Amino acid sequence: MNFPRIKQLTQAAVTALEMTAEALHTEVVQAQVMPFETGNLQNESTFVDYSESKQGKVTLVSSTPYARRLYYHPEYNFQTDENPFAGGEWYEPWLPGGVSQDFARNAFKRFYKKAGGV
Repeated sequence: MNFPRIKQLTQAAVTALEMTAEALHTEVVQAQVMPFETGNLQNESTFVDYSESKQGKVTLVSSTPYARRLYYHPEYNFQTDENPFAGGEWYEPWLPGGVSQDFARNAFKRFYKKAGGV
């Protein structure tokens, strides 16, 4: 068994996972779907948590106290001056059944091939 190569591919998977999460965050921001009043929620308070990436888990976190309320109440009248598609449930297009449901899978494949030298 080629243990150095296995270790390299394992690390490539962690790197690809982290890059995929960052790409998803960028994709969501560029899609202009998050509520935007001052830009705090979208820009400073939403970030990728890598603390468990070696266990195969990364999390896209919105750390403001109002993020949950905005996300689960799409009936609110969201301002659309800065983000024309702002509304609740802004991650829905990237979840199973959404129009961009394959985004994360395809991004991970691309990043894994690059990081793993495949």
